[in-house]
Amino acid sequence: MSTPDNAHDPPSARRDDGGSLRPRVRTLAGAARDRYEGSSAQVFLSRLGALDFANSIILFGSALLISVLPFVILLSSLANHRIDTDLSRHIGLDRQGALVVSQLFRSSPAHSVAAVVTALIFATAGTAAVASSLQVIYERVFDQQHRGWKDVPRFVVWVGVLFGALVADSVLSSPVHAVAGPVGQGLVIYAGVAGFFWWTMHFLLAGRVPWRLLLRPAMLTALFWIGLELLSSVYFSSSVISDSRLYGTIGVVFSLMIWFTAIGAVIVLGAVAGATWNQQKGRSRRTEADDRDPRAGGGQVPEGQSGDPR
Repeated sequence: MSTPDNAHDPPSARRDDGGSLRPRVRTLAGAARDRYEGSSAQVFLSRLGALDFANSIILFGSALLISVLPFVILLSSLANHRIDTDLSRHIGLDRQGALVVSQLFRSSPAHSVAAVVTALIFATAGTAAVASSLQVIYERVFDQQHRGWKDVPRFVVWVGVLFGALVADSVLSSPVHAVAGPVGQGLVIYAGVAGFFWWTMHFLLAGRVPWRLLLRPAMLTALFWIGLELLSSVYFSSSVISDSRLYGTIGVVFSLMIWFTAIGAVIVLGAVAGATWNQQKGRSRRTEADDRDPRAGGGQVPEGQSGDPR
């Protein structure tokens, strides 16, 4: 009986390709894992997980829909201002989509003093609750203790500033577009949004985190906001029209819910990305200091943040 040609080959020569690839795959996987540990991506995802990202943005978006939107509608009604025009502009709707949204609002609202006062009280309380939930998000991102409802005066002030910012945006949008064009208007929006969220984070955190550590989160939040407006102009017109045809007027509310949830995502992602940026910058500075002076090990974590995201 003849023997196979490879019967006397060494075992390594008889291994199949799968066997020879396994050690290489394990090596590459280990290298990727080592690179991931302690990286910006790992810190970013850990912080999102600690915040329970999906539930946070859904709850925040729902609170915006049931509190802030009625509050703005009510005040706009008292001022005889059409809120649907501003809403459609922010969402980026085309003419047909804006027409669908306009059907949600009465063109000549009736003003009953008792009803208006009651609605204003509940809307203000609900919007203050939104400010409270926003404070909780920022406290978790920047590792601060929760202050709770003793900050109610801050929430009321924040609501007033928010409404003032919305009014300013409504009044100045058309003149800025006429003077500076779409690019200039985008830059003004970016600066305004960054400034508002920079102040919001510092104010709701009661000054416990320095301004300098809040600048990057504010800049990234504004950048994500511009990205949301660009995405909205592509997606939401067709979504609003489709939902309106399928479900009637109530279908538009579904689209608005998605948009408000996206706003929650912008706020959370901007804050978390900025906090991660701060943390990685702090690590790189400490590493550079250790390289210059090996005796200076350790170092302090940037103020307002702990080393490990919760």
